[in-house]
Amino acid sequence: MPGVLPEGEPVPRDGSLPAAARRAVGARGFGVYVHVPFCASRCGYCDFNTYTAAELGGGASRETYADTVLAELALAGRVLGDSPPPRVDTVFVGGGTPTLLPADDLARILDGIDRTWGLAADVEVTTEANPESVTPESLKTLRAAGYTRISLGMQSAAPGVLAVLDRRHGAGRATAAAREARDAGFDHVNLDLIYGTPGETADDFAASLAQVVDAGVDHVSAYALIVEDGTRLAARMRRGELPYPSDDVAADRYLAAEAALGAAGFSWYEVSNWARSEAAACRHNLLYWTGADWWGLGPGAHSHVGGVRWWNVKHPAAYAERLAAGASPALARERLTGDEQHMEDVMLRLRLASGLPLDVLDTAGRAGAERARVGGLLDAGAYAEGRAVLTLRGRLLADAVVRDLLP
Repeated sequence: MPGVLPEGEPVPRDGSLPAAARRAVGARGFGVYVHVPFCASRCGYCDFNTYTAAELGGGASRETYADTVLAELALAGRVLGDSPPPRVDTVFVGGGTPTLLPADDLARILDGIDRTWGLAADVEVTTEANPESVTPESLKTLRAAGYTRISLGMQSAAPGVLAVLDRRHGAGRATAAAREARDAGFDHVNLDLIYGTPGETADDFAASLAQVVDAGVDHVSAYALIVEDGTRLAARMRRGELPYPSDDVAADRYLAAEAALGAAGFSWYEVSNWARSEAAACRHNLLYWTGADWWGLGPGAHSHVGGVRWWNVKHPAAYAERLAAGASPALARERLTGDEQHMEDVMLRLRLASGLPLDVLDTAGRAGAERARVGGLLDAGAYAEGRAVLTLRGRLLADAVVRDLLP
């Protein structure tokens, strides 16, 4: 999880939740997120809660990590007690690099989730992976264990761009891994791209898009490079070694992605995500974007159940120590007010192709939506049907539209 953890109220030692939150669990769906904080090396742009072997220190290890996650899962089962979700709709294993763990450990974690709450018959189970961290054999093991979807961090097909980002894989490895995942029987395969890296040319990005399309994947995520304070990339820019990203270039790259992916049969369903079909959309992320519940396992992981949100301690050693002592690893939590829930609902649902019902907006928000429609930022046809749906130009200015719809 990126960034600094926010302030919040204390969490009971046993992690117990208010009765109202437990009664509401799963009303909009229920997912499980598993954070695996290990990386073989640190990418220059990354500020996620991840650790290389040199950074990890004592008190935590990859070898015992699956057992530690299962200990938190046992605690989660006790917390929800007789108010469990109806079934787990989605599981998402992120990081870090989850596939640095043995495939058998990832299988054990998934089995533990099934034993605790039960997996829905049509459950979506995703793992993230770096392209160099998987093999045909490990992919087959994951698929046999019940993983249905894999998200591979490609970022670019240009060697120079990969070097600036400190990526370890070669230019063709991501698409090769995508084909191996398909051959292993994965139902859905995603490739992640980053655009706007210093030194990236329009031709570089066009080549990346072409490789993605040729790889035969059914989902693509594409994000503008964000330079986070404290990263190696930010330090290089401060020293003048690299230029800062350009907003104009980022907009051009986004338009290029929309054109290339649209021509190849992909449709956007969230501002930064395209899928070949409705079935190929990431259902776990849709849970986040539509205000559903999820339990986050692992150091720094965030959870949301029935309007209560909490976050775990960040360091793997502190996380393991709390669980070994029989205590919740949660650092703090907050109870979302109605206004906070409304704000997040508007912010997240407006980014979806399905849009935001206009009737959830107050008078000022409706006036803002009307201005956005007149300005060509909201689709006129969807607006007439009572929904705020971003146009292509609106997607480029999504944050500004959100600000106009909120008090």
